[in-house]
Amino acid sequence: MSELGNPLRDPSDRRLPRIAGPSGVVIFGVTGDLARKKLMPAIYDLANRGLLPPSFALTGFGRREWSDEDFAKVVHDAVRANARTPFDERAWEQLASGFRFVQGELDDDAAFDELARTVRALDEERGTGGNHAFYLSVPPNVFPLTLRQLARSGLSGSNGDRWRRVIIEKPFGHNLASARELDAVVSEVFPPDDVFRIDHYLGKETVQNILALRFANQLFEPIWNANYVDHVQITMAESIGIGSRAGYYDGIGAARDVIQNHLLQLLALTAMEEPVSFDADALRAEKEKVLSAVRLPDDLDSATARGQYAAGWQGGEEVRGYLEEDGISADSTTESYAAVRLDVDTRRWAGVPFYLRTGKRLGRRVTEVAVVFKRAPHLPFDMTATQELGENALVIRVQPDEGVTIRFGAKVPGTAMEVRDVTMDFGYGHAFTQDSPEAYERLILDVLLGDPPLFPRQREVELSWKILDPVLDHWAAGGRPEQYAPGSWGPASADRMLARDGRTWRRP
Repeated sequence: MSELGNPLRDPSDRRLPRIAGPSGVVIFGVTGDLARKKLMPAIYDLANRGLLPPSFALTGFGRREWSDEDFAKVVHDAVRANARTPFDERAWEQLASGFRFVQGELDDDAAFDELARTVRALDEERGTGGNHAFYLSVPPNVFPLTLRQLARSGLSGSNGDRWRRVIIEKPFGHNLASARELDAVVSEVFPPDDVFRIDHYLGKETVQNILALRFANQLFEPIWNANYVDHVQITMAESIGIGSRAGYYDGIGAARDVIQNHLLQLLALTAMEEPVSFDADALRAEKEKVLSAVRLPDDLDSATARGQYAAGWQGGEEVRGYLEEDGISADSTTESYAAVRLDVDTRRWAGVPFYLRTGKRLGRRVTEVAVVFKRAPHLPFDMTATQELGENALVIRVQPDEGVTIRFGAKVPGTAMEVRDVTMDFGYGHAFTQDSPEAYERLILDVLLGDPPLFPRQREVELSWKILDPVLDHWAAGGRPEQYAPGSWGPASADRMLARDGRTWRRP
């Protein structure tokens, strides 16, 4: 039966979810934290939900001298520890029958030749149809080597109905020049439509809900502009330090790690115009318009802030400072906190600042978009009636406690006219009976389906680096990052940045 004639694959039929066709995934870097904590559990959860074909194959590639059974044990342990769905023995046995492992180094031609033979064998034994996605869960500096090996061994070539796709994890380069160099290598091996750049934040339900909130409702869009919005704050805060990630994090820093991808993507979704459809090209075009309109203020000293967490106490526990973490040089200037003010030069957003901040060892773990509205004139009220009233705000919580909060003023019960802030809250956990899928589940399934709207293309990557590069160059020419106390909300320079505009940071 053709795909067009198969009612189970009709995109307009909402009775059944979309199910991937015959396919397999090859993971490079299967021993890393990402593979163990996210990728392997996500693949199991997809299988357990019935969203993968019975013939699905998972192949690991790494340096360990593992048999297929050893690899299956590793996946089993990762699933038991991190899967979101209950363990089902039948689903596990079906999935595990498609596990394969190939031992080798990334510069080993013979290992890639063996990988090519393994993939061909899976096509015959499992019926994967020649359809394979290659997940590069490896350090960015070995992307080019891995891609060229895929090309040399013939693994990257599509043929007729057979597809081959590559999945690239952030960071997509460390500046604009390196992002273009990486894309040049990727483009040599895979056509643009077969390249999936993963920003896992775009797979989160609450991030996608920004689009539903804005464009499925008449309530918000009329006030979603400079006439009513005072400013927007986009925050990704973590209460933990860098842990064992010193090798990756030092030299990258908070701005490259989070602002360049996650927060600028959230900005684009918040500020974009309504797309003509949610097809990949239409959605990406509107995001790219926003990113191309983003402008940095002239005075980067006052419009940016950076810091490093100091030693101290957090949550009743004594913690080390950034410079005292294992693997971090005592003279490192890598920031663990970054904040920047941006302007969007469009008719809708002219004069509305967007404040982006991210950091480690902050007050609590939270990611949110806060649209803060202008104050009402309060003409009928005495000053004392509204002295406890703040600004109206719409807050989209991405994590944790996913949902939306609206803050507005209401009268305090009593004989006097006194108005203060109250909140109206929508939480995913209360409104829906089913759990939202983990971001990697949605994104891996979209790769297998060839559905690209949630994946940024190269144009978005380059526009993001054009925004961030001047900030990084400015910091590189300056002094050391400012120290801030663990459990606080960042360095004093970040507070001064908003105070100059007569505003304050939200305390989520």
